[in-house]
Amino acid sequence: GYTSPAPPPSPSPRRGAGDGWGGRAVTCVREMTADERRRRRRFPNVVLRTHENKAVRFYDDLVKDKFVLINFMYTGCLDDCPLTTAHLVLVQKLLRARLGRDLFIYSITVDPAHDTPQVLRAYARRFRVGPGWRFLTGTPMAIAELRRALGDNPRLEPGESDHLGVIRYGIEALERWEGCPALTPPESIARYITWLEPQK
Repeated sequence: GYTSPAPPPSPSPRRGAGDGWGGRAVTCVREMTADERRRRRRFPNVVLRTHENKAVRFYDDLVKDKFVLINFMYTGCLDDCPLTTAHLVLVQKLLRARLGRDLFIYSITVDPAHDTPQVLRAYARRFRVGPGWRFLTGTPMAIAELRRALGDNPRLEPGESDHLGVIRYGIEALERWEGCPALTPPESIARYITWLEPQK
């Protein structure tokens, strides 16, 4: 199975630096607002690995302040998952001007014991996934936390997941979240995304 590395340590305040008055410099950290605390509580900040074998934190690196599309999958699935991935490839083509810039797709495995970064990389290549679309795995505990936070039951076996056929999309900074069936016509998904954005 796949074992995720421990998260990197948080930076420590500088010690021993003078403040110009014979004392020590103190690092000031801005306190989070109530809105920021609420947004952060919505998603676990678990450490994951991308299909490119890069360690990332789910909230800080992938979701915070971003417009994202999220779905669950696993490479051993022979029906819903390949259909959903092929469907998202069409969405990727429609949104290619934005993907990787202000819009991101995340496909999260529900079978982390099998779906290592290497397995996910081969799967992504099979579907010709482009920049801005990441397949994600992690420890069983991290994936269970994500499944729970996104409305799936982590006790279910991969093939029984409630959310294999669902796409969730949202603008994290605005706390606007919606969902649709994974096989919704790609043109409709692209249109739903524009509806979610603030009117200019």
